[in-house]
Amino acid sequence: MYNLPSHAKKTDAILISLIVLDVVIFTVAFFFPDLWTKIFHGEVYVESYGLLRRTASLWAAFALFQTIALFKWKKNYIWLALVAGLRFSEIFSDWVYLGFCQSATLFAWLALSISPPANIIFGLYFFKKSHDDK
Repeated sequence: MYNLPSHAKKTDAILISLIVLDVVIFTVAFFFPDLWTKIFHGEVYVESYGLLRRTASLWAAFALFQTIALFKWKKNYIWLALVAGLRFSEIFSDWVYLGFCQSATLFAWLALSISPPANIIFGLYFFKKSHDDK
Protein backbone atom coordinates (compact mmCIF):
# COMPACT_ATOMS: atom_id res chain seq x y z
CA MET A 1 0.00 0.00 0.00
CA TYR A 2 1.04 3.55 -0.65
CA ASN A 3 3.00 5.11 2.25
CA LEU A 4 2.55 8.85 1.77
CA PRO A 5 4.85 10.12 4.53
CA SER A 6 8.00 8.22 3.50
CA HIS A 7 7.19 8.50 -0.19
CA ALA A 8 6.52 12.22 0.20
CA LYS A 9 9.82 12.83 1.96
CA LYS A 10 11.80 10.90 -0.64
CA THR A 11 10.02 12.57 -3.55
CA ASP A 12 10.45 16.03 -2.02
CA ALA A 13 14.15 15.37 -1.38
CA ILE A 14 14.70 14.29 -4.99
CA LEU A 15 12.79 17.29 -6.31
CA ILE A 16 14.75 19.69 -4.10
CA SER A 17 18.05 18.13 -5.19
CA LEU A 18 17.12 18.46 -8.86
CA ILE A 19 15.94 22.04 -8.37
CA VAL A 20 19.25 22.98 -6.73
CA LEU A 21 21.22 21.21 -9.47
CA ASP A 22 19.29 22.92 -12.27
CA VAL A 23 19.54 26.35 -10.62
CA VAL A 24 23.31 25.96 -10.24
CA ILE A 25 23.71 24.74 -13.83
CA PHE A 26 21.50 27.56 -15.14
CA THR A 27 23.34 30.20 -13.10
CA VAL A 28 26.80 29.15 -14.22
CA ALA A 29 25.85 28.66 -17.89
CA PHE A 30 23.79 31.84 -18.19
CA PHE A 31 25.66 34.34 -16.05
CA PHE A 32 29.19 32.91 -16.12
CA PRO A 33 29.68 31.32 -19.55
CA ASP A 34 33.45 31.82 -19.24
CA LEU A 35 33.46 29.64 -16.12
CA TRP A 36 31.20 27.06 -17.78
CA THR A 37 33.53 26.82 -20.75
CA LYS A 38 36.60 26.49 -18.54
CA ILE A 39 34.98 23.77 -16.37
CA PHE A 40 33.55 21.76 -19.25
CA HIS A 41 36.02 22.41 -22.04
CA GLY A 42 39.18 23.82 -20.49
CA GLU A 43 39.09 26.59 -23.04
CA VAL A 44 38.27 30.27 -23.42
CA TYR A 45 34.60 31.08 -24.05
CA VAL A 46 33.94 32.04 -27.66
CA GLU A 47 30.33 31.80 -28.74
CA SER A 48 28.53 34.04 -31.14
CA TYR A 49 25.20 32.26 -31.37
CA GLY A 50 23.99 32.32 -27.76
CA LEU A 51 23.48 28.55 -27.66
CA LEU A 52 24.91 28.13 -24.16
CA ARG A 53 22.52 30.71 -22.76
CA ARG A 54 19.66 29.20 -24.77
CA THR A 55 20.42 25.85 -23.16
CA ALA A 56 20.68 27.54 -19.76
CA SER A 57 17.14 28.82 -20.21
CA LEU A 58 15.98 25.20 -20.48
CA TRP A 59 17.55 24.44 -17.10
CA ALA A 60 15.75 27.47 -15.69
CA ALA A 61 12.48 26.01 -17.00
CA PHE A 62 13.34 22.67 -15.39
CA ALA A 63 13.93 24.40 -12.06
CA LEU A 64 10.69 26.39 -12.38
CA PHE A 65 8.46 23.41 -13.16
CA GLN A 66 10.15 21.18 -10.57
CA THR A 67 9.59 23.92 -7.97
CA ILE A 68 5.91 24.11 -8.90
CA ALA A 69 5.75 20.31 -8.71
CA LEU A 70 7.35 20.37 -5.26
CA PHE A 71 4.41 22.37 -3.93
CA LYS A 72 1.60 20.81 -5.97
CA TRP A 73 2.31 17.11 -6.49
CA LYS A 74 0.68 15.90 -3.26
CA LYS A 75 -2.68 17.26 -4.43
CA ASN A 76 -2.25 16.59 -8.13
CA TYR A 77 0.06 13.74 -9.10
CA ILE A 78 0.15 14.88 -12.72
CA TRP A 79 3.00 17.19 -11.65
CA LEU A 80 5.20 14.14 -11.11
CA ALA A 81 4.42 12.95 -14.63
CA LEU A 82 5.37 16.41 -15.90
CA VAL A 83 8.72 16.22 -14.09
CA ALA A 84 9.22 12.73 -15.54
CA GLY A 85 8.71 14.20 -19.00
CA LEU A 86 11.23 16.95 -18.31
CA ARG A 87 13.84 14.43 -17.16
CA PHE A 88 13.15 12.15 -20.17
CA SER A 89 13.60 15.11 -22.54
CA GLU A 90 17.26 15.26 -21.52
CA ILE A 91 18.24 11.61 -22.00
CA PHE A 92 20.09 12.12 -25.29
CA SER A 93 21.39 15.68 -25.10
CA ASP A 94 24.49 15.22 -22.94
CA TRP A 95 25.81 12.24 -24.90
CA VAL A 96 25.18 14.12 -28.15
CA TYR A 97 27.00 17.10 -26.64
CA LEU A 98 29.99 14.90 -25.76
CA GLY A 99 29.96 13.33 -29.19
CA PHE A 100 30.14 16.61 -31.05
CA CYS A 101 32.18 18.92 -28.81
CA GLN A 102 35.78 19.38 -29.85
CA SER A 103 37.17 19.35 -26.32
CA ALA A 104 35.90 18.17 -22.96
CA THR A 105 37.49 18.10 -19.52
CA LEU A 106 37.52 15.02 -17.33
CA PHE A 107 34.78 16.65 -15.24
CA ALA A 108 32.66 17.12 -18.37
CA TRP A 109 33.13 13.48 -19.39
CA LEU A 110 32.13 12.27 -15.94
CA ALA A 111 29.18 14.63 -15.44
CA LEU A 112 27.81 14.34 -18.95
CA SER A 113 28.24 10.56 -19.03
CA ILE A 114 26.17 9.93 -15.91
CA SER A 115 23.49 12.51 -16.63
CA PRO A 116 21.46 10.50 -19.20
CA PRO A 117 21.17 7.35 -17.06
CA ALA A 118 20.35 9.52 -14.04
CA ASN A 119 17.61 11.29 -16.01
CA ILE A 120 16.18 7.93 -17.05
CA ILE A 121 16.15 6.76 -13.42
CA PHE A 122 14.56 9.99 -12.16
CA GLY A 123 12.08 10.01 -15.03
CA LEU A 124 11.01 6.43 -14.31
CA TYR A 125 10.75 7.18 -10.59
CA PHE A 126 8.52 10.22 -11.09
CA PHE A 127 6.42 8.50 -13.76
CA LYS A 128 5.87 5.48 -11.52
CA LYS A 129 5.01 7.65 -8.52
CA SER A 130 2.56 9.64 -10.63
CA HIS A 131 0.66 6.40 -11.26
CA ASP A 132 0.97 4.67 -7.87
CA ASP A 133 -2.15 3.62 -6.04
CA LYS A 134 -2.99 6.70 -3.99
